[in-house]
Amino acid sequence: MNLKELSRALELSQTTVSRALNGYPEVNAETRQRVEEMAAKLGYAPNQQARRLATGRAMSIGHVVPRSLHEMMNPVFMEFIAGAGEAYSQHGYDMIISVVGDQDVEDAYREIASRKKVDAVMVHGPRIGDNRPALLAELGLPFLIHGRIPGLEKTTSWIDVNNGQAFERATNLLLDLGHRRIALLNGLEDMDFAARRRAGFEKAHADRDLPVDPKLLRAADMTEPYGADSALSMLRQKAPPTAFLVSSMITAIGVARAIGLCGLKIGRDISVITHDDALSFLPNSGEVPIFTCTRSSVRHAGSRAAHLLIEKILPDPTTLVSEYLESELIIGQSTGPHQAN
Repeated sequence: MNLKELSRALELSQTTVSRALNGYPEVNAETRQRVEEMAAKLGYAPNQQARRLATGRAMSIGHVVPRSLHEMMNPVFMEFIAGAGEAYSQHGYDMIISVVGDQDVEDAYREIASRKKVDAVMVHGPRIGDNRPALLAELGLPFLIHGRIPGLEKTTSWIDVNNGQAFERATNLLLDLGHRRIALLNGLEDMDFAARRRAGFEKAHADRDLPVDPKLLRAADMTEPYGADSALSMLRQKAPPTAFLVSSMITAIGVARAIGLCGLKIGRDISVITHDDALSFLPNSGEVPIFTCTRSSVRHAGSRAAHLLIEKILPDPTTLVSEYLESELIIGQSTGPHQAN
């Protein structure tokens, strides 16, 4: 099956078919859908080199990952990449991942821009005061941020979980269950998502005129040992927490281990709510999930981000896209009423 045969089957010109397959904005959505459906039905796959020559595009999306983010070892990142990769493939795009030292991030972006290796980039792990948007604008590289940067929400394109609302809602659930000493095991709080989660946690307390004990706040890389060590030290305090709000399923597993080591039962003696990214290799599933959680699929986020980047931003880089992904609050086995002594 070649382009000429596909065009004949559709009774359209080869130029129209080629433009539809390559995402040209002047082709209307109905025609584009008809062309894509017929191409899939007949097994037509455009030659990538030909597409590059026809469109002047690299047909690639870039991901520059600073080593300090530990992203390549982070299962959340890999789940996002899996979702994005599926979407790129549907659109005929390749993915280029560059893992670089923190000091080399700017050079990496300048190199891919000068060599025109990608058509756009996905920005990961936005931090407070992040300067990457200014650099990418200078280089003329279209981009979408997975997350947000405070102060730049109206001038950049982003897709993000509503982290503040999710953790405010989770905190309110624990408060409704009678818990007053709630520990927060957060991610690194120079990361935007973690700062917003802490703000949601604090807002729920403030709305009820309840104090937050600084001794029950932690922020670090979200590993299992971090969860276990933090929970153990807190549970051994004179005034231990009766509940934990945790930013990662992996960290929550460490918290559960610590609770068991203290001879306590999760859900009865100590309540735990975690954020669940719906990781395929670590399912929190079943008729009644193990953990009560705020759930938002990071794989879906990757897929949605890729579609927005290719379908909305690439045709017109001046387009600004912003999209919230809301979390579900799932009640599992890890929460229960505060047990008064």
